[in-house]
Amino acid sequence: MEHNNLPDISTNFFKKKGLFGGAAAAIGLLILANGAFYTVDEGHVGIIKRFGEATEQVNPGLHTKVPIVDSVEMLEIRTRKNVEKLRAATHEQMPVTAEVSINWTVIRAEAFDLFKSYGGLTQFENRILDPKLRSATKDALARYKAEELIQNRSQVIARIEELLLEEMKDYPVKLDSAQIENLELPQKYIQSIETKQTEKNLAAAEKHRLERQKLEAQREVNTALAQRDAAKAKADGQAYAIKVEAQAEAEAIKLKGLAEAEAILKKAEAIKNNATLVDYMRAQQWNGQMPTTMMGEGQSVLWNMNKKN
Repeated sequence: MEHNNLPDISTNFFKKKGLFGGAAAAIGLLILANGAFYTVDEGHVGIIKRFGEATEQVNPGLHTKVPIVDSVEMLEIRTRKNVEKLRAATHEQMPVTAEVSINWTVIRAEAFDLFKSYGGLTQFENRILDPKLRSATKDALARYKAEELIQNRSQVIARIEELLLEEMKDYPVKLDSAQIENLELPQKYIQSIETKQTEKNLAAAEKHRLERQKLEAQREVNTALAQRDAAKAKADGQAYAIKVEAQAEAEAIKLKGLAEAEAILKKAEAIKNNATLVDYMRAQQWNGQMPTTMMGEGQSVLWNMNKKN
């Protein structure tokens, strides 16, 4: 052996084994060190589990944990949307197929409680949220007739939200808004609704036409009344003018008559007091011819010429 020039195989083997062991240990330590760090993305919280038991909640960012012992579950706290398609019945027991959705959010401060109670979002949706959404939707649809579901969809949605909020008030989530994504009624009923709506539209159009005719007739009546009032006012004005003119004329005649009567009275008074004036007036009216017949005695041809005056 002393004169053997061959390499010592056992020595080389142990040397290599030591190198491999050190490398493996280094790699193991590196893996363990790497497993001690983790990050939580924005819009999530981290749930730390130690040997499977949830122990604490951490916010977004870089964190450390005990390798192998601890594990991390990510829980989304952003708004989520759940959609449910279901069969229900209206108030008059008409079958209806509805597709409804609800927007909801896990309350950050209570995310740990939700995970502890339900094990995650999927289980919470399957066990709590989705069944209550279906129940509230069926209850709300059953309170309305089919025609009301079509005409008052916003009221139906508000009713679904009201019922769901009452059912979910004790859970660590916030409900944002519900929507009726789709509503399917029997085709025959849809056709009857369309026919009824067409009849309503025609009736409304006819009513509008009749009201328009009524307005036009009323406008003509108003025009005729205005013309009548104008004619009456004109006639009243003319009558009043004639009346005033007649009164003025009558007053003038009256004044003229009074003046003439007064003149006659004065003339009669003058005649009565002055006989010569009578003879004067007779002389003014004589035509210059002598009378051909004399009746009675003591009649003078002309006047009583025996008088001195």
